[in-house]
Amino acid sequence: MNAAYPYLLDNAQAHAAQRMRILANLFDAPTQRALAAVGLRDGWHCLEVGGGGGTVARWLAERVAPAGSVLCTDLDPRHIDAPALPNLRVERHDIVRDTLPLPRFDLIHARLVLLHIPERLAVLERLVQALRPRGWIVIEDFDALSMPPDSALYPCELQLAAGDAMRRFMDRGGVDARFGRTLYGRFRALGLTQVSAEGRLLMFDRDNGGADLMRVNFEQVGEQLVAAGFISGEQLRTDIARLDSEDYVAPSPVMWTVAGRRGDIPGY
Repeated sequence: MNAAYPYLLDNAQAHAAQRMRILANLFDAPTQRALAAVGLRDGWHCLEVGGGGGTVARWLAERVAPAGSVLCTDLDPRHIDAPALPNLRVERHDIVRDTLPLPRFDLIHARLVLLHIPERLAVLERLVQALRPRGWIVIEDFDALSMPPDSALYPCELQLAAGDAMRRFMDRGGVDARFGRTLYGRFRALGLTQVSAEGRLLMFDRDNGGADLMRVNFEQVGEQLVAAGFISGEQLRTDIARLDSEDYVAPSPVMWTVAGRRGDIPGY
């Protein structure tokens, strides 16, 4: 992050902890499957970038114990609940500016981090360089543009004005709302091998927590959306109330999970 492009969903804000709990409930299970699929085992040394609430880091630490270790970093780690696991270390770290040990990690993972960082391509390259030979990198990021609601398919799929306002606000702040869709090609361009990509989406509704995620995001940045002229306060309140309806649904962003492996020697 930088002064021109601050993190728009700041961990210091009141809604951050709730958002992290919702994200964990929605996405931790498929994240765990993806990390297990690359061969995660005892003895691996892992880096979790943008640890959020710490649920993925804790899961990793349990699975690489006792010989392995996990370094969990975040620009603001206040919400990372780190139990007394001897192989888990939490550090405040700016992935754009701060150095990383090179090369040391068997596995590097980040979820919903790089799309927020204008320097995302340079950061991705640095992360690849921080891998040990034959190490794995798994990046998960949204494509929020390719699957919009379509009321012609189902009348309850509504494109909320608040959703459009949120996308415009994020775009102005340097977010790449389609970054997840580009990851496969970027991994190949960086010389990674055994590259795989999987896109996953679900229908956000009141029961699975998707509507709650939309609500907490709208509430966290709502005043800024109104102040920027992206939406009126009345329309914002109407859209937030709409999320409580039993019949409200909308396709989630596509969560792209992309894995790749570094070659045996420096330079790939």
